[in-house]
Amino acid sequence: MCERILLVGNGSVDPCAIPRLDDFDRVIRFNDCRNFASAPGRTDVVAVCNTGRPARQMSASVAWRRHPAAAAAREIWSVRPPLLFAAARARIVREHPDLTDLCDDYTDAFVAFCHATGKRHLTLDEEAHRAAAAALARLAPGAYVTPSTGLIVIEHLLRHHREARIALIGFDHSGWSGHPFAAERRLVDAYVRRGLLSRLQPVRREVSA
Repeated sequence: MCERILLVGNGSVDPCAIPRLDDFDRVIRFNDCRNFASAPGRTDVVAVCNTGRPARQMSASVAWRRHPAAAAAREIWSVRPPLLFAAARARIVREHPDLTDLCDDYTDAFVAFCHATGKRHLTLDEEAHRAAAAALARLAPGAYVTPSTGLIVIEHLLRHHREARIALIGFDHSGWSGHPFAAERRLVDAYVRRGLLSRLQPVRREVSA
């Protein structure tokens, strides 16, 4: 039987879809899981940006470690391979002088958190980043710093969980200007048309006359 995987982005979630969030074999949330209060439910994996300011803030935060999603998760995925970002540091700092800390690596802090709490830690490989960059290049995304955490996880799943049925919700494709969100939306829509992904639809209840 195909594994059913749901990715819950940090964007808006239709309240009518919330009953469906626990219908999957694996639920993946992202970073600070900031819409958890309005879209609670199962969490098996939290995928984190493990370099730069968000990583520093999450890894040092007692509140993040005690967050219901982070506490419930069986796995933490570090999305940015440290060696890949270390190699990109000079280019990123040259092109974006305000991002001198973007490649600072906090993976060890997430590993330590997993060891202390009995969770599995996984650092995604460089293949997902290369695949995302190649796919985005065909859409002429313009200048950007790095693909979003959500897109990297999608590319990872498409390569390592080929038989899975992957659904998305909470993906508004908006946020930090360093991510090519407009191109990412077009790419995800293309994957949906090809049947590689689906966008989770809310449950609509019939209204009695």
